[in-house]
Amino acid sequence: MNAKASAVEGSCRCGQVRIRISAPPLLTMACHCTGCQKMSASAFSLSAAFPSAAFAVTQGEPVIGGLHGAARHYFCPHCMSWMFTRPEGIDFLVNVRATMLEDAHGFTPFIETFTSEKLPWATTPAVHSFPAFPALDQYEGLTKAYAEATAAPS
Repeated sequence: MNAKASAVEGSCRCGQVRIRISAPPLLTMACHCTGCQKMSASAFSLSAAFPSAAFAVTQGEPVIGGLHGAARHYFCPHCMSWMFTRPEGIDFLVNVRATMLEDAHGFTPFIETFTSEKLPWATTPAVHSFPAFPALDQYEGLTKAYAEATAAPS
């Protein structure tokens, strides 16, 4: 999704839960933490952070799975696809698993987190890498850099 796109839609694997996003991502990322490895059954999870106001579940009722604390991970109750996460205390954004979107090609990870836990053979094209999560005061600069890097040419 670029700045000119008006909306994107997506769904879980079985299609019973559908989502719609009406704003470009604030940031894209790959997380290498062992929790994401286990929940995604892969070397890392891919996500894109969107403003909460631009995100909607348009069909179905996702359920909370994975962690039941600091972050709420939402899944389809039928196929159990991990669809999105709402981090506690950060009500203004939602992290959507980029592969749930109809066209995930444009969601290349800009940052990668928890490289301290990554599998030695796992690589991403991320521009910035962090051994854990970036410090909160770094996100403003990261989102600005991401917006500049992904701006549509004039």
